[in-house]
Amino acid sequence: MPFQDWLAVCVKNVENALNKALPEKNEIPEQLHEAMRYATLGGGKRVRAMLVYAAGKAALQQGANSGSYGHSLDRAAAAVELIHAYSLIHDDLPCMDDDVLRRGQPTVHVRYGEATAMLAGDALQPLAFAELASMPIAPALVVQAVQVLGRVAGSLGMVGGQAIDLSSVNQTLNQEQLQFMHRLKTGALIEGSVLLGAIVAGANSEIRQALETYGSAMGLAFQVVDDILDVTADTQKLGKTAGKDANENKPTYVSIMGLEESREFARQLHEVAITAIKPLGESADRLKELADFIVHRSY
Repeated sequence: MPFQDWLAVCVKNVENALNKALPEKNEIPEQLHEAMRYATLGGGKRVRAMLVYAAGKAALQQGANSGSYGHSLDRAAAAVELIHAYSLIHDDLPCMDDDVLRRGQPTVHVRYGEATAMLAGDALQPLAFAELASMPIAPALVVQAVQVLGRVAGSLGMVGGQAIDLSSVNQTLNQEQLQFMHRLKTGALIEGSVLLGAIVAGANSEIRQALETYGSAMGLAFQVVDDILDVTADTQKLGKTAGKDANENKPTYVSIMGLEESREFARQLHEVAITAIKPLGESADRLKELADFIVHRSY
């Protein structure tokens, strides 16, 4: 199947899973549920979900139950997208990045008010773990999945990275400090998405290590490319306010390394990721295509 067709199938699968997981908007409290659906459905590239599916394909062991495996991948993909959606709601709040545009639409707090936006993000978090807990796979693997998502989404992962980001405004960071921040803020959930796919597929320790290396490199590459696009793309193409990091004097790879060196760094990270999954052979082709997609994307 061509890559773009595969992407379309995966997007359809995760959208269906999200639609089933989210309460209907006419269910009380209606505004909260409407805000949750507004923030989650019908937007975004679904990169994290794609990584769950691609890693699951790369790691699938012989003899796996294809039915439960597919349903579990859908739930794991939905879980990471629910966490991602919650993080975007909170990131956009006036007390955080104070942004008014996300995915080409008004941000949740602009549309529904700050209180409802905060509660919508709060509600999406436990829903993500409920999705993992409902996966029809071995209980021990469910526990591992919950542990992974809890770690990468918490203070030692995404939330911790956001805290460092907020405290770094108008500060001078070196490249090592910037990488540490983004390995948490952006990279942790991307790496976690890859690991969730591996867990669902019952990957052995050797395969998990290869996928962890891939996920770590691509998590950092994703942020490097984001920083590049912040200065090279316009607001309409990005679907969010372009140039905002520079305007707010936030440290980025471009501000520290320069544009061309940032592009070279992204290329190096791409090479690390591809090298890590070479031993997996053709089963990792979708991961390779996703690495190309992430590094060479223009929005």
